[in-house]
Amino acid sequence: MTQLENELQALKKELIQMWDLVYSQLDKARMSLINFDQTLAREVIQKEKRINGYELKIDTDCENIFALHCPVAVDLRFVLAALKINYNLERIGDYAEGIARYVIALQTPFNENILKETQLLAMQDKAIHMLENARYAFEKEDFAKARTIFQQDETLDLINKYAGNILLSFVENDIHYFQEALYAHSIIQKSERIGDQITNIAGEIIFYLEAKVLKHRKENTKN
Repeated sequence: MTQLENELQALKKELIQMWDLVYSQLDKARMSLINFDQTLAREVIQKEKRINGYELKIDTDCENIFALHCPVAVDLRFVLAALKINYNLERIGDYAEGIARYVIALQTPFNENILKETQLLAMQDKAIHMLENARYAFEKEDFAKARTIFQQDETLDLINKYAGNILLSFVENDIHYFQEALYAHSIIQKSERIGDQITNIAGEIIFYLEAKVLKHRKENTKN
């Protein structure tokens, strides 16, 4: 195995470690919301620095690979995809932190009817499932799994589309729901953006794997 191959494997391993941390952050933000656990929400905020540390390390590793090895073809695509996935994961971490901050800002747990009618928790479940699928597609190089993420994102878009009117009706019926509705709407918007980031990740996985498939086809043709 060449030095470049070793470094690419190490880069992939590092990205997966970052992925697991981001997944944990998103899941804990969700659990803090469900259980109104402000201690858990604070833990999410504190661990955000670890995600930022991963992002800086991976950026530096990619820059070093470019400088030392000048990768081409499939290897180049992988490093470019890694750079963008790194950015997307960091953004998801930011959104998880943002959700946790709303949990801390709340004086009381969310009204159950608001959570149910807006499908806020279902939206978060879907986002976490999408992130898990994207990780699997990246680690196992599963082209088909990556493609399923685009359709899953449509669910988040629909929930976000109708949430505003649902929350407005709560406020119109009782102005005391105003602050809660505002926070719920912000969390829903963040969840929708998480879906967008995961969709971007899926696109990068496909970008890289398409080149790998073409490479294997060429090698098989030569043989």
